[in-house]
Amino acid sequence: MTEKELIEGCIQEKRVCQQEVFRRYAGKMMSVCLRYTRHRMEAEDILQDAFIKVFDHLGKFQHKGSFEGWIRRIVINTALKNYSRKSYSHEQIGVEYHPDVPVEPTVFSNLGEEDLLELIAGLPEGYRLVFNLYAIEGYSHKEIADMLGIQESTSRSQLVKARKLLQVQILKLQKIAV
Repeated sequence: MTEKELIEGCIQEKRVCQQEVFRRYAGKMMSVCLRYTRHRMEAEDILQDAFIKVFDHLGKFQHKGSFEGWIRRIVINTALKNYSRKSYSHEQIGVEYHPDVPVEPTVFSNLGEEDLLELIAGLPEGYRLVFNLYAIEGYSHKEIADMLGIQESTSRSQLVKARKLLQVQILKLQKIAV
């Protein structure tokens, strides 16, 4: 079944088409959800809410750009709305002073994808959101500021602090590995 046929079937509320769309995209979108939440159960809730929105708004999909990209945007927006409803969105996190220490290039080559995702998941909420939106999703600081209701300078600052914190964590891993 083609993507267009699946979309048409979903619009007609054909259960088999809805199941196929979910089967094709849920895994990738769950990865997105996990980057924006603290717990797997929270990510699963966001995924479910996002797919409900996908099916409710499929008639608005204009076949411009990729269907997967359209779904991803809904998932990200759902995750951000979930974040704004949570009380931890107002956490204030400071970063201790850490002098710039050169990081050996081999540290990064020894760091696996799972390790890196785990380090990112351990970032404070604001840092993690901005880091994910900028470094992984590719949004600009202006777009991030608009999405999160913050200043562009705050977005930049959060990204710098997130990178610095990740650097410190990577250095700690390097010391443990040695």
